Amino acid sequence: MPKGISVHVGLNKVDPAHYDGWDGELAACEFDAKDMAALAKARKFKPKTLLTKQATAAAVIGALTDAAGQLKTGDFLLFTYSGHGGQVPDKNGDEKDRLDETWVLYDRELIDDELYGIWSLFAPGVRIFVLSDSCHSGTVTRGRLYEAMVTNPAIGELAAPTIPRFRVMPGQVNDPGSLQNRVYTKNKELYDGIQKRTRAGDKVAVNASILLISGCQDNQLSADGNRNGLFTQMLLKVWNKGKFTGGYTKFHRAIAEKMPPWQSPNFYRAGASDARFEAESPFSL
Repeated sequence: MPKGISVHVGLNKVDPAHYDGWDGELAACEFDAKDMAALAKARKFKPKTLLTKQATAAAVIGALTDAAGQLKTGDFLLFTYSGHGGQVPDKNGDEKDRLDETWVLYDRELIDDELYGIWSLFAPGVRIFVLSDSCHSGTVTRGRLYEAMVTNPAIGELAAPTIPRFRVMPGQVNDPGSLQNRVYTKNKELYDGIQKRTRAGDKVAVNASILLISGCQDNQLSADGNRNGLFTQMLLKVWNKGKFTGGYTKFHRAIAEKMPPWQSPNFYRAGASDARFEAESPFSL
């Protein structure tokens, strides 16, 4: 039987020392990680959870690198992330908008180019399924617009939080004075150095097959909740304790149908194309 490893990251806060005094408090990210770990365990994966202070860049990179060393052709990695998304300026020219997306980990942001470097460590034929309940863009203006929509009685029941919280570091990195800009400026040597040492994502050969469903489109925001993020909440409803039938495309479509129009989950592929993987029931070893 193929081997399955899963890693589940959930951050309800980050270290203010790195993020210019901001702790990024959220409510449901640890619940998301624990619930996804329980799902993975029920599907015979060996799960590892990294919650808030445990979810450092070194710990996440280490867990994924360890998995790459263990998994062989036909094996499966499930990786779930629940927390804030962010951006840093693209220094190696692989992004059309000149911005690299990040996951906001406890002690620093993890840049998408770093992830591509990690994916390249996995053997050909390894199946990787990534779920990211976070957002990678958004402005204060957009956040206020979303809050107005969510608190509208006609659609408010679609969102879990009473007071909307969104999983994005405030502001935009190219706006002077915004939090994202201040964090990048304060740690410019660190982030520029990471990109200097890391090959651009479009120049990295990834031989594993990767499917990703994220909580929203790049120009949207992902809502936090009291028990789960909105995306994770709907994913678990669709999964229905394993009663869902169909492949990954159908799984994504079924989740999207339950989401409000202001948060549309994204689905895309990376690495080697594998039609058989996509046709399998989600989380199947």
